[in-house]
Amino acid sequence: MSPKTTLPREVPSYQQRIFFPRRKRYCLCIPIINEGEKIRAELRRAAAADVAGDVDIVLCDGGSTDGSLTEELFEQGRVRALLTKLGPGRLSAQLRMGYFWALQEGYEGIVTIDGNNKDNIEGVAAFCRALDEGYDMVQGSRYLPGGRAVNTPLLRHVAVKLLHIPLVSMVAGFRYTDTTNGYRAYSRRYLTDERVQPFREMFTNYELLAYLSVRAPQLGFKTKELPVERVYPKQGKVPTKISFLRGNIELLKTLLNLLQHRYDPS
Repeated sequence: MSPKTTLPREVPSYQQRIFFPRRKRYCLCIPIINEGEKIRAELRRAAAADVAGDVDIVLCDGGSTDGSLTEELFEQGRVRALLTKLGPGRLSAQLRMGYFWALQEGYEGIVTIDGNNKDNIEGVAAFCRALDEGYDMVQGSRYLPGGRAVNTPLLRHVAVKLLHIPLVSMVAGFRYTDTTNGYRAYSRRYLTDERVQPFREMFTNYELLAYLSVRAPQLGFKTKELPVERVYPKQGKVPTKISFLRGNIELLKTLLNLLQHRYDPS
């Protein structure tokens, strides 16, 4: 087993339920909060594709109250652990919780995918292969050849293409084709490098994903993209926790902080 990380920890308090010991080199962290049928459908897809044959599945819950997290779900989805955040923060806090726990458990790499069933969870094995090949930051891209962006809301598509991708690529020094997609993977050596320090309380909302995309190429860590599929429903509410106004304000704030290197460890 890899040694436990001794880096400074600023991780929200959480509870853990562990259903079986570590079996794999990598784990799949799925952040969720009140995902209802979406996480059930996603884990059914994972079971059908034998995703647990490649990774241990870990649910990183932000405090769900919808009754979706049942014993049947854990068993059918072959979930290794449920982590429930008790402390403050949103997505970045959930990810800090999950990543820190995974490193403490000795995993050599972490794959992350959203828990709202928009992404092709069947593609997890490709991220594991990239980690096997020595990549440290693997970004899923719906815009690469072989990827698919289905029913993406027009305003979101425009904001990602014209604002987020160019600015993040410029700061990173790496030409990304997708920068807001939460489908990605990180190596242990990247997350535990003292020049990265992802376990800081400044990463509360959605900042951590953008920061980790930028920091890897900046420091010379081996980075690549993989084609993925992201499908939004044709009708009904868009499956996201980001409101249009608040989300765009946070997006602009995060981009400004990246440009000014405010997330870099001092």
